[in-house]
Amino acid sequence: MKKSLFLILTLLISTALAGCSSESEEEAHVEHVNGDIREETASVSTLPSFMDDKPQEMHDIYMAAAQSKELLENIPCYCGCGESVGHRDNYDCFVNKTNEDGSIVWDDHGTKCGVCMEIAAQSIIDYQDGKSIKEIRETIDSTYENGYAEPTPTPAL
Repeated sequence: MKKSLFLILTLLISTALAGCSSESEEEAHVEHVNGDIREETASVSTLPSFMDDKPQEMHDIYMAAAQSKELLENIPCYCGCGESVGHRDNYDCFVNKTNEDGSIVWDDHGTKCGVCMEIAAQSIIDYQDGKSIKEIRETIDSTYENGYAEPTPTPAL
């Protein structure tokens, strides 16, 4: 599922223009936390309803992020979500938790943040291209160390 940089940039522009989706208060499975929406689905193969009106490229990144837990739990996010919503790593921008029964609690934070999407997409592409998690982490850290928020408190490798 290799993405071209052009496709990712197009997605990031459409993400910035799309803004937040509005969700029905009646949906019992949707929880609003610090302005983010969290929704549980039966498995990683089922995206949450807050993705329904999002572009296919965003669906692809969300699905890839959920399937890249080991990678993205080792990659910090530089959008400020560590301080604002308590995220620990880039994985948290997409997935709040995976339950023992395989169900997954999604987080819509990534749908509203180009930095989160860009970091995840680039990390996944680099990993698919054979780079180690440590190499990817070094690249992300050097790319975002200046001009962005403090990184999430992701443990050092």
